[in-house]
Amino acid sequence: MISSSIMDEQSVLIEAQKKHYIGSIRFDRVITIFTCWFLGGLFLDGWAHNHGLVDKTFFTPWHAVLYSGYAACAACLVVTVFINHTRGYRWQEAIPGGYELSLLGVPLFLAAGVGDMIWHILFGFEVGIEPLLSPTHLVLAFSGLLIMSGPFRAAWRRVDSGMKQGWATLLPAIISLTAILSLLTFFTSFAHPFVQTGLVTDLSVGDGDKSRGAAAILLQAGILMGVILLALRRWRLPLGSLTLVITLNIALMSVFGHEDQYKLIPVALLSGVIADFLLWRLKPAATRPEAMRLFAFMVPVVFYLDYFVSIMINNGGIPWSIHLWLGSTVMAGIVGLVLSYLLVPPHGPIEQAE
Repeated sequence: MISSSIMDEQSVLIEAQKKHYIGSIRFDRVITIFTCWFLGGLFLDGWAHNHGLVDKTFFTPWHAVLYSGYAACAACLVVTVFINHTRGYRWQEAIPGGYELSLLGVPLFLAAGVGDMIWHILFGFEVGIEPLLSPTHLVLAFSGLLIMSGPFRAAWRRVDSGMKQGWATLLPAIISLTAILSLLTFFTSFAHPFVQTGLVTDLSVGDGDKSRGAAAILLQAGILMGVILLALRRWRLPLGSLTLVITLNIALMSVFGHEDQYKLIPVALLSGVIADFLLWRLKPAATRPEAMRLFAFMVPVVFYLDYFVSIMINNGGIPWSIHLWLGSTVMAGIVGLVLSYLLVPPHGPIEQAE
């Protein structure tokens, strides 16, 4: 009897401990704070590289911010898993839902960081666009993406993250979405019209540079709309979310500029406000495919119309003909439209009743 009573007490204790599981929306908010630190360190390091402030050594203050942000994310994930395990959960259950890949990114990023240091010792330091294409940097980017996308995946899987969720519950997912977009644009900054503005403003640009500029518009339209449409497939985003995502992304990308790229931040703000208006007016969703397709076409068109008009006003015109800049804008919209068919495919054949 005594043994049975002790066992019952232990079972009650274990169940009580299990109730205190770490992995709710509050955990998402903590990880999001560390994600902002991590992402800020990345763009700070990009700014230092782009302005010639990086010495020929791996140990720089910019790397210190980047890797300390990573360490904060890693420690939060690992400690949370350990605490959940001590509270009675198996190791696999101890990982908060949606963060399995984030946990995988922790040792992968560390290994890539060590590999990057060895790479620099063996092959020297990258210059120009080489840092964006270095193999070790690409592994760092991939593992960083796994870590930073954790809040987005967690919200996606959470049952209570329904269509009518607002800022209180979706803010971590929206910040994570911004981090995903910003990582993708960071490592394609060599083909980003908001960074490579000279391809549009320089009077000496030839057909080759114009081709690069048009291709950059199509690439970035695909990245932007791919990220936004993915979120819209799951949620009806709260009003203002697209303004935040687009403006913050372009503000971060302005660190690559040597001239006045920061002046394009208001362009992103205006585009984000219009995108939110379209979101409110059209209500695009997987259950409303026509609205989704119109939205997917209009957002990149508005985004790049604002971009070209702003540059024309600030520079008194551009060397691109109306055929080129307006055609590139329409093509950006077509890219968004095509992506909408991938995320929300058309209905298949309807079987006729016999």
